[in-house]
Amino acid sequence: MYIPPYFAETNPQQLLAFMQEFPFALLVSAQNNIPTATHLPFVSELRGETIVLLSHLAKNNPQHRQFAPDAEALVVFQEPHAYVSPRHYEKLQNVPTWNYVAVHAYGTVHTVSAAPDALALIEKMLHHFEPAYLQQWSNLPDAYKNGLLNGIVAFEITVTRLEGKKKLSQNKTEKERQNIIAAFTESPDALARRIAGFMQQL
Repeated sequence: MYIPPYFAETNPQQLLAFMQEFPFALLVSAQNNIPTATHLPFVSELRGETIVLLSHLAKNNPQHRQFAPDAEALVVFQEPHAYVSPRHYEKLQNVPTWNYVAVHAYGTVHTVSAAPDALALIEKMLHHFEPAYLQQWSNLPDAYKNGLLNGIVAFEITVTRLEGKKKLSQNKTEKERQNIIAAFTESPDALARRIAGFMQQL
């Protein structure tokens, strides 16, 4: 990802927090120079000092055949973004742009093939996204759960490299930044309001 120094975010805790807040991401891998991408929910957890991403995809999805110990995968976390009008700037010679936050997580993929381990991974995802559902899940027949496991590929990604970018008008004047924050705060667009919150944290 192209990251000018003034847009870079290198704090691992902030990057992990962003990944956890916006867990629906894009898994990208490649084989024979042909990229493949799948939109998936991820659980991002810290094990010691290592970030591990948990998810699963359909067994009919051929992307899982690209998983290999020596192959690097990319997971793109990106959600809040907002159009920035040049009317917020002090000079007329300006053009529109977009403010956004994104994290690129690179790592190696490990397929979780043992049924008990795959089931544990699925239940960890359920606990993360809807703990209240676990009661219903626990009452489902084992045959039903095993049937579900047979139709998916559970996997973990051990993150080896993180790239974070917060493009939030850091290269603009303080007055221009305040103009943008005010406009985003009053916007009917929830994503623009979220970007305003990120800008106020800088």
